[in-house]
Amino acid sequence: MVSVALLTLGCKLNQLESESIAEAFRREGFALRSGGPADLLVINTCTVTSKSEQKARRLIRKALKDHPYSCVIVTGCYAQMEAGAIAALEDNPSPEGRRLFVVPGDRKTVLLDLPRFLQDTLGDLRGALERCLAPSGVPNMDRFRFNVKDFSFHSRPFLKIQDGCDHACSYCRVSLARGPSVSPDAETLLSRLAALEAAGHGEAVLTGVNLNQYRSKALDLPGLLKYLLANTRTIALRLSSLEPEGMTEPFLRLLANPRIRPHFHLSVQSGSPLILEKMRRTYSPEAVLTAVRRLRSLRDDPFLAGDIITGFPGETSDEFAKTYELCRRIDFAWIHAFPYSKRPGTEAFSFRDSVPEREAVRRVEALTGLGRQGRAAYIRRWAGKTVEAIVEGGSPGAAMTAVSENYLKLRLPLPEEPGTVLRCRIRGEVDAREKSPFDAMAETSRADAMSLTQDPSPS
Repeated sequence: MVSVALLTLGCKLNQLESESIAEAFRREGFALRSGGPADLLVINTCTVTSKSEQKARRLIRKALKDHPYSCVIVTGCYAQMEAGAIAALEDNPSPEGRRLFVVPGDRKTVLLDLPRFLQDTLGDLRGALERCLAPSGVPNMDRFRFNVKDFSFHSRPFLKIQDGCDHACSYCRVSLARGPSVSPDAETLLSRLAALEAAGHGEAVLTGVNLNQYRSKALDLPGLLKYLLANTRTIALRLSSLEPEGMTEPFLRLLANPRIRPHFHLSVQSGSPLILEKMRRTYSPEAVLTAVRRLRSLRDDPFLAGDIITGFPGETSDEFAKTYELCRRIDFAWIHAFPYSKRPGTEAFSFRDSVPEREAVRRVEALTGLGRQGRAAYIRRWAGKTVEAIVEGGSPGAAMTAVSENYLKLRLPLPEEPGTVLRCRIRGEVDAREKSPFDAMAETSRADAMSLTQDPSPS
């Protein structure tokens, strides 16, 4: 039987799609490898920055070099944008034929059919891939076939509710790779969420390129959330990312629901009105501050994180200072800062007034330091409080990890089954000198774990 390994770069949407591909292979009896050699390697790529593409190229070259008898499939957003450049990475195909196969993102769903197709092969893996993955005239655009029931790599399931983006941000290549916004109907999503709840999952992470652009029939994102909450009983919902301009009053009131996780990641990008305008973003720094104030008034100290791009063309020291001051005033519990990357095909690719890379990186470091301070302060504020958490896993002899409702990584004192929902008392911040992947230590008991994994009585 053919063995398969998957490597995933980029966003939670890519992670979900890789999970779905893995489930398709496992369902047909293929062996999934988490590491080491495999007959077939699938690399799911990202195009959001030039660094992500460089990493993809390194992984592809390494796979071809280190696994001379394996076949490699490259898919995802980078494969959508640069299929020819990726195919050229296999300089000298072997006499037996090529080993590198490129599947553009708009044909990624063909990988869900590949496992069944391979069942009919007689050991000719390359020939089977040639036949199954041959380009077709019409791309398969049913992007919501990616639906996972049994997750291989994550204890908290993802639910894909949206894909693509209708914005035309001047720096963004993802909207070019994934196309305009599309959404499945609410009934389909409810069916999938109810199945996750019935399987015992305590939480589902709603994923998409731009969740705020969910539209199906008469429902927008607030309407969808209200519908899902009204027709399920216990499963909590975590939103992967939100746009500041989508934080309307009705939406903010809905986010107060206790089954919406108190963890909100805002796509802010800059605190400079001038830079936001050049980025083609449609909100002001004041709108971000207003949304944050409302979130904090509705929830008990939610975990707030933000995306920031530094070094965008025209970002002077004064303009960056506005971004830094906005982040300081918000007091984010984490800041995901990264330097601007010129992306071919975008409006900003031709912008002048570029910022030296060294300066853009220095600004990233300044914001990252601010984010670390914010995270430490947030953990201190939560010390002694009790939260709901979901066990993510661990290894024999190593500490177990759980993710709290407010997105803290907790170190558990007792071994627990991954996916278990339990209540934890946060003891305090992990000593920074440990260089630990954990945010805080937690106390719990088996009684706590068991009481929350049982189906509650109807109210």
